[in-house]
Parts: sequence; structure tokens; C-alpha cells
Amino acid sequence: MESRDAPGRARLSDVARRAGVSASTVSRVLSNPGVVAEATRAAVMQAVAETGYRMNHAARNLRKQRTGCVVALLPNLGNPFFAKILDGMGRELAAGGYDLLVADTLEDSGRHTRLDRFLDPSRADGIILLDGLAPFGDLAGRPDLPPVISACEWIEGADLPRVMLDNREGGRLAVAHLRSLGHDHIGLIGGPPGNVLHKARQQGAHDAAGAARITHFAGDFTMQSGQQAAQVWQDLAPAERPTGVFAFSDEMACAFMSGLQRAGHVVPRDVSIIGFDDIELVSHLTPALTTIRQPKREIGRKAARIILDRIAGREIPPVTLLEPRLMLRETTAPPP
Repeated sequence: MESRDAPGRARLSDVARRAGVSASTVSRVLSNPGVVAEATRAAVMQAVAETGYRMNHAARNLRKQRTGCVVALLPNLGNPFFAKILDGMGRELAAGGYDLLVADTLEDSGRHTRLDRFLDPSRADGIILLDGLAPFGDLAGRPDLPPVISACEWIEGADLPRVMLDNREGGRLAVAHLRSLGHDHIGLIGGPPGNVLHKARQQGAHDAAGAARITHFAGDFTMQSGQQAAQVWQDLAPAERPTGVFAFSDEMACAFMSGLQRAGHVVPRDVSIIGFDDIELVSHLTPALTTIRQPKREIGRKAARIILDRIAGREIPPVTLLEPRLMLRETTAPPP
């Protein structure tokens, strides 16, 4: 643990003397702080700050046969939804002495890449999987894999610890809001039919719909599918158009609203729209989008803490569930 890289650089023994503890106690605080009393941790960390001590992570990892890296696997690196999740994840991992690497599970063709090239202990000490359609099933049960958890999305039937939003509750909140405004005909722009997020949000939406009429529009969480849903909505006879529309992603909601506005419709006078995720740009739209917020940085932080616990061999919960929040803005109103 002690660094000897440069003359005059603070050593672990210097930290121990400053904190008034043994070198082994300093080592425990830096490598496994959960087993050390809070007062001792505070004293050691203050001594670390005062001495300017820096761990030699490369030497530590070599001794422990670790890479010092955690890999996050996600579909579509260009999706802005993941930005805050990765930010929270990276900060938490860095505090634990790990680097975050990010890779895309989708190839240019749209097919999923082989996961076994990432699930190699020589490449990563842990994997955070954010793609519910990734082909993990063929690798399940292999004893040579590094610890793997899922976040945001999950793979049905895979025995992986998961960090996730209560998506069913989020869908219920969205439709319950539209119903409270008096909408009796509600449109749902869903995701890919086999996607776990689509299933959970749709289930929650139907929970809250009651006697309301439901019209389903095809979607895949992308802006393109939101534009297509806008065209389908306009092609319906006016009496057949849902007066309130819940899009299962903000990207679809934004594109749906844009398509209607370009055609001369006014939101929310002609139709109310609510999205899901609360990506950063939607509060700056005109009108600002009503949506369901996911605590994205907290999802990233929770996932990072859990993978670190898995790497350290500590017990973790099978499911960590976070609560959604309805963000009331300007795109929902009583029906015309």
C-alpha cells in the first residue's frame, strides 16, 4: 500500500504517525473503510489531507491482481439520458479508487456485440450492465466472470443484483396526472415491446387508466419514433385523437410535440403531453415538458457503491429500488 515513487513523497507511515494509529489501520481505512470506526476514519482522512499522501493504485492493484477498473456497458453512447448516471457512477468509483470505463453494447449494425470480450477479469474488476436486451444469458453461471450487476434496465430471468427506478410507479404517476386533469382518452407511445422498461411503464399506465380509453402508438424510445407517432396522431379523425399522450421517454415526447407544433397544433391546448426521464433539455423547451423524473446521478452512485461492495465480497441487496417524481411544467392541461 505504501508509495515509494518519489523522494520526499508522503508515506503511509507518515499518515499513521499524524493520525496516531498503526500503519495497518491506515491501510484498512484506505482499502476497506466500512470495517473501521467513523472517528478513526475521520482522523486518518484528515492526516491523509495534511500530509498529501497518495496511494500507488497501480502497485496496489498488481498485488491484489486487480485492474482498478469498472466497466459500464450501455446501449447507444449518444443517448443523453446516460450522462448524469455515468457522472454519479464515475465520481463514486473514483472515491473508491477505481476508474470507470464505458463501452457500447450495440454495433453500428444495431446488433448486440459479444459481451464476453468485456466480461474478462483481466479487463475489469466489475461490470455494470445498463442494457436489458444484452445477451447475458449465455454467460450466466460462469465462475470466471468478474462481479456483474444491472442498473436502470435489467435482464428478465438473469440472477443479477439490480439498481432501478420503480418504473411501474412512474407509469402510474404519469397517467394518474392526465386522469386528474380530466383526460378520458389517453395515448401511450411505448418502447420496444420486449423491453423491460416498456413493460413496467405500460403496466403502471394501465393501473391508473381506470375506465379511460387507451390508444397505443408504436415507439422505441427514439426521437424518430416520436415523430412517427405525431404523424399517426394527426392522421386520426379529430374525434379519435387522444387528448392526453404519455411518451415512455423524453426523446419521444419532444419529437412528438415538435411534430405537432410544426403542423400548427398548440400544446397543451390541443393535446397534453407527458414524458419520462427528465433529461436536462426538457425544462428549457417552449412549452417546458411535464415529465417523470429519474434520480439519474443517484442511480449511478448506488450502482457504483453496490459493485464496489460486490468486488470487496460484501453482502448486497438483490434489488435497490428508487422512487420516481412527477415534474409538473407546461405541457399538460385539462382536455379541450
